[in-house]
Amino acid sequence: MLVPEVEETAEDIAEMEIRGAATIAAAAADALAAQAEASDAETPAEFREEMRSAARHLRDTRPTAVSLPNALRYVLREMEGETVSELRATAVDAAEAFEAQLDRAQDDLGEIGANRLRDGDTVMTHCHSTDALACVKAALDDGKHIEAIVKETRPRKQGHITAEQLREWGVPVTMVVDNAARRYLDDCDHVLVGADSIAADGSVINKIGTSMLAVAARERGTPIMVAAQTLKLHPDTLTGHTVEIEMRDETEVLSDEEREALGNPDVDNPAFDVTPPRYVDAIVTERGQFPPESIVTLMRELYGEGTTEPWAE
Repeated sequence: MLVPEVEETAEDIAEMEIRGAATIAAAAADALAAQAEASDAETPAEFREEMRSAARHLRDTRPTAVSLPNALRYVLREMEGETVSELRATAVDAAEAFEAQLDRAQDDLGEIGANRLRDGDTVMTHCHSTDALACVKAALDDGKHIEAIVKETRPRKQGHITAEQLREWGVPVTMVVDNAARRYLDDCDHVLVGADSIAADGSVINKIGTSMLAVAARERGTPIMVAAQTLKLHPDTLTGHTVEIEMRDETEVLSDEEREALGNPDVDNPAFDVTPPRYVDAIVTERGQFPPESIVTLMRELYGEGTTEPWAE
């Protein structure tokens, strides 16, 4: 039986009340800890199945953001013991350890990414990425002056969140509509984006519009930097699996009234797209910065030649 915290977290992730890969991962780990603490399972087998069921429920909410299953994998694999109380304790400890790692990873990533930013640089952002913003914050803490051109990022306008955060830090912000990106690239020193998943070949799966921005940036000669914790590496792609692209509700693009007024056209609303590695200059992680083609080496170091789904065992 799933506890309310798992149900509520799954709903909030699906509805994007909880957003951002690291935030999603931390919430998922918290939810598993809540399941462990509230479980009334009488046997270790029952407890393990409850935890796997909770993990499956959470996993199904956002198929593209790999931070979610990676968080679930971590907690379930660290869960050990011969009794229910031992399993419960190790699951809760694993969730706490995972979240502590998240905090350290983002700080380390920010310091590494800040080294690529010079005093006086202007960055262009797309969507909202706490990893990308960590690089800006670390540069500001180093005394550098950074300015930003922020794309609004339709249809949910996550760029507004980015602009608000940057303004709180005193960063001069110019907000532009998505279609104006190419016009402003000549005024930028870097394109700085996050990632929801990174494939073994160095492809970057990120908010829809990232690939179009990357192509325009390459044509303009503006380097594109992807800030992504190793939590975003997608181990399934080591064995040839592709990353599922989430299709979101059509009403995010057109309300029912707008759609009817237009004669009820078909509407597609992909949440993400894939940027080939040839358009990316560097992927910055808490373990260093990498050319996209070499990210597979780091992925194999962390995951071997692939991984399994412990919620399906």
